[in-house]
Amino acid sequence: MTTDITAGATSGDRGTPDRPDERPSPPEPPEPITPTMSSAERRALADRYGLTKMGVRPPLWSYIKDVASRWAFIRVLGTATAYAKNQNTYLGQLWAILNPVLNATVYVIIFGIILKTSRGVENTIAFIVIGVFLFRFVEQSVNGGAQSINKRTNLIRSLHFPRAVLPISNVVSHLATLVPALFVMGLIVLASGLLPGYDPVHVTWQWLLLIPAVALMWVFNMGLAFVMARAVAITPDLDNIISFVLRFAMYGSGVIFPLAHYVSRLPDSVQVWLEPVLTYQPIAVYLYLGRSSLMEEEAFVQEPIMWILGVVWAVVFFVAGFIIFWRGEERYGRD
Repeated sequence: MTTDITAGATSGDRGTPDRPDERPSPPEPPEPITPTMSSAERRALADRYGLTKMGVRPPLWSYIKDVASRWAFIRVLGTATAYAKNQNTYLGQLWAILNPVLNATVYVIIFGIILKTSRGVENTIAFIVIGVFLFRFVEQSVNGGAQSINKRTNLIRSLHFPRAVLPISNVVSHLATLVPALFVMGLIVLASGLLPGYDPVHVTWQWLLLIPAVALMWVFNMGLAFVMARAVAITPDLDNIISFVLRFAMYGSGVIFPLAHYVSRLPDSVQVWLEPVLTYQPIAVYLYLGRSSLMEEEAFVQEPIMWILGVVWAVVFFVAGFIIFWRGEERYGRD
């Protein structure tokens, strides 16, 4: 009897319950889902264990927070994609700079030297180079956004993540290649002032305005990428006509030559609506902001209305594009 009491006391000192009913009960096994369960019972069971249905579009605010929490993944995916593009070439990442330089050289020779389409622009080289470099950013973002879903089908079907990560990371990859190209663009603009017949180009404080101009263009491009990703994911045939639309946008945005001179030749009834459309459409606005930052010409004086339009176009396209893309979230990788 004494031994039993001592043993019980010793056990109690060690923290072991004296009675069996004081021991913690094992966790209750999850209740299996059976075919005979009603939808209400299944919903109650899912709520009981914190389960959510897969492949369903989440609420907009939850989706925004989920995308924002993946910024580190977006940045890594974007920079890795930019690095992998030219990894197997001899010149490697140098092609990120050579491609826009070669494109600008072709347009300068054809339109600036042979055809002489300056039409009121003093520094034709700077005009064309800035236009080609910045428009290439738009072109790559549109093409990349259009293919961001269809070319990542295996990734979409393997992992659970907000699909908006893909078009955003694609535009980030093009921004990563644009940044070093902008330095080369600035050097070309400076060098153009050393050529005979061209006024010298000076580096002023306005050159810093190129940074917010490119930032607004980046936000605008993400909106375009969202729209194109949704459209091509649903209708893949649209991918075949994007190049034609971009070509029309290039000539209609004054990338290579100013449009004002040619619009002035049209009838007044056409000029009254065509001129403001061509001047204030988004791509033309961002090209103007880039040129007004680097070029010292009366035609490109800083105008507050153009900066206001730059902000408005960026916000409108990004918000609208994000919502359009979010509304098709549950269809990506299934159609």
